[in-house]
Amino acid sequence: MSEGGEDVYLYIYDLSNGMARVLSPSVIGRQIDGIWHTGIVVYNREYFYGSGGVQVAEPGGVIGPPQEKLKLGTTHVPIDIFEEYLNGLHETEFRGEEYHLLNHNCNNFSDAVSNFLIGSGIPSHIVSLPADILNTPYGQLFRPLIERITNDSSIRANSIAYLRRRAQETEFQELNQDIEAASGDFSHLSKMSESVETQPPAGDADAAQIVQNLEDDERKEREERKKNREPPIVYKDAVDVHIEFDTLVGLIDGKLNEEEQQSLEELHQYMLQDEGSWALGENFLEFIGRLLTDKSLNEGVSLRTLNVLAAAALKDDVILMLHQDRRQHIMMNYAYGVDRLPLPLQQALTLFICNLFENLGSSEWLLYISEWNYNNNQISNIRVTTKVAVNAILSEDEDMRDRGTAILYNLATKEVKTVVFDDVAVELTMAVLQFLSKPPPEAQLFRCLKALARFCQISAQDVPQLIQMIGPHPSSFKGSSQRNDELIAEISRKVR
Repeated sequence: MSEGGEDVYLYIYDLSNGMARVLSPSVIGRQIDGIWHTGIVVYNREYFYGSGGVQVAEPGGVIGPPQEKLKLGTTHVPIDIFEEYLNGLHETEFRGEEYHLLNHNCNNFSDAVSNFLIGSGIPSHIVSLPADILNTPYGQLFRPLIERITNDSSIRANSIAYLRRRAQETEFQELNQDIEAASGDFSHLSKMSESVETQPPAGDADAAQIVQNLEDDERKEREERKKNREPPIVYKDAVDVHIEFDTLVGLIDGKLNEEEQQSLEELHQYMLQDEGSWALGENFLEFIGRLLTDKSLNEGVSLRTLNVLAAAALKDDVILMLHQDRRQHIMMNYAYGVDRLPLPLQQALTLFICNLFENLGSSEWLLYISEWNYNNNQISNIRVTTKVAVNAILSEDEDMRDRGTAILYNLATKEVKTVVFDDVAVELTMAVLQFLSKPPPEAQLFRCLKALARFCQISAQDVPQLIQMIGPHPSSFKGSSQRNDELIAEISRKVR
């Protein structure tokens, strides 16, 4: 990377080849300038997202020349850190099977990557395009078709290639005429949707099967990774979600507007009816934010909300809920103030953070390094996670210390490729050494020693020096258990 950094561009493509501008007023009742597909261009490569997951290509080498090349800014993120970040996205919230044409698409990916590289997103009108279209009366007619296409992996995997081929065929003009005719006939719109859905691209069956096989292989690989990793420490029975939810409903009865009532019903579907996170609307986290921070509500509302979230954190698709937090950072801004909360809220928030380590996607989310400004502080997910852990470890409350050492253990036993910066390891080490000034229970001691052994690898100079200077030396805990003695021996080899 040059000393001046690397320029970051947004390549913007119109998948309609100009048709959207012409036909949209008659078809959906308002003009849109294009059906946008975007990719981030940096380090002489174009990065984009589709049903195959995160992908890379020569700039402009996938769909052809972009309609616009928009310079977003300049990044100083090293390419190896960036590639590691992309690998994390590919294996978590931007897996191929998480792709959704409306809610989780290439533009959401470009927006997330832009925030990581330069601290700001892509133009909002690109990200909000699906919602803008579907919020029109005509747009609602297309929702069932789009949902079916999105849920059909064989169609989804080949949709762009199919559109490009169709654009080159003479029959495409006839389709345009059909669309124009449909603008005045709702029933014909429905028939046209059915005909489009039942005419898959010729010769795509084999390609679709290959894509499906690749997705299956990736899924098996993720499951194998999860099985082989050191199991995280989580608290699956800490709350009864039925009791917590029912109590929450009673506390906020009559205090919600219509939109918030809908969000409450979505939470009910997700937590009690075992619907997927797709049930949660785009404004769901704003609703959660109000429950956590609105002082006009009963003081028990935020506690019950956090307890429900602690149960939600154990779900394998919770990452899609967390994905909503990338713009306003509602959850992480709240968690950043953990030390100013009453003890019951600190306990519940710490439980929520700890349980997010249950699944790979949400645990990776906790360690994101992209920064934003909050109350004149530059913070990131990993900074907030670290703060919650330190606050809990140094608490006088036994439950807090237990959950704090669990978070510490989970942080330390993440996969080797996960970036944990030296200063984070140093901060956690100092908290651990302070915690160890009083002999803890064997289980908590094990978690701390496991973390110290890992941090000695991450920060091979600073952490051993801290242990030597501040103490206590791990050898003072010899004899508590065989597993602890083994860790003490490992750490002692690093400490002079």
